[in-house]
Amino acid sequence: MQGHTSFNLATLKRMLFARAFFVNMGKRTSKKTGNDMTIASAILLLVLGNFTATVSDVLIKLAGQDIPIFQFIFIRSIFTSLFLLIFYRSINWSNLFVGLPVHFLRGNIWVLASLCLVLSLQLLPLSTANAIFYTVPIMIVLLSVLFLKERLTALMLCAVIGGFTGVLVILRPTEINLGAIYALIFSLLLAVSSLLIRKLPKRQALLHGLWVTQLCAIPLSFALFVWEGTTLNLAMMGYAVGSSLCSIGYSFCCMKAYSHVPASRIASVEYVGLLFVVFAGWLIFSEALDIWFVIGAALIIVPIYLLGRHARKKTLTT
Repeated sequence: MQGHTSFNLATLKRMLFARAFFVNMGKRTSKKTGNDMTIASAILLLVLGNFTATVSDVLIKLAGQDIPIFQFIFIRSIFTSLFLLIFYRSINWSNLFVGLPVHFLRGNIWVLASLCLVLSLQLLPLSTANAIFYTVPIMIVLLSVLFLKERLTALMLCAVIGGFTGVLVILRPTEINLGAIYALIFSLLLAVSSLLIRKLPKRQALLHGLWVTQLCAIPLSFALFVWEGTTLNLAMMGYAVGSSLCSIGYSFCCMKAYSHVPASRIASVEYVGLLFVVFAGWLIFSEALDIWFVIGAALIIVPIYLLGRHARKKTLTT
């Protein structure tokens, strides 16, 4: 998931759901390296954050394919909201619902994206699903050009073509299935949610916005849970609670790192997440890694890295 100038916004991860969210917000709040955190410390935080994000995905996959999905999503939304209350001092209680329409829309997108996330992790190898998730920055570029009328540079075009070519190489036409479709829809929803951040109040605290968005996700997730009509699955609850806690851990690490160190210096560390999921897939789920995955992942990640490098050089010269 996730700055977010069209592309920079895009560099943040599942906020993942949050990958796209936190790189963007970090670029908006980071002007120079802070005195209380070195670049090495920020890199360590990002590595730790990506590790917890991998654990979250592993827990979702370990929950199995027979779980009541809407109940799983509802439990995650409840406990994510509860865990975020740890940071209650960052919540502006006197202006709690400023920007509510955007938060409500993003909250409902979160529910739909969570559904696609769970389904894709159930149906695809862990590493394959995560490689597709890395197309979020590319989709943000594409959506920015189509709907925000931003200029499409040659490098952006190469990133878009390379990214989607990489997805095809990883999946190969004979292997495209529902899991791949769910993963692509998840990435698209995350990209839309990331772009909607621009519509939020400019001075609203990150944790405030995240908590209100999670609150807005509860009504739809509860309605779908009721519609599903299943009894409470206690065996599944540990996976749901654990994955929500790991998601908060990822979010906290990214926020802390990007609020003290310019994102342009450390954002590429996010790609270590793909190494974590490849290793976890091999160790826990006995997933094999072939040359097609390596080529496809390179086609997705290298153009994104080059875009970030170009943006960093442009920033340094202006």
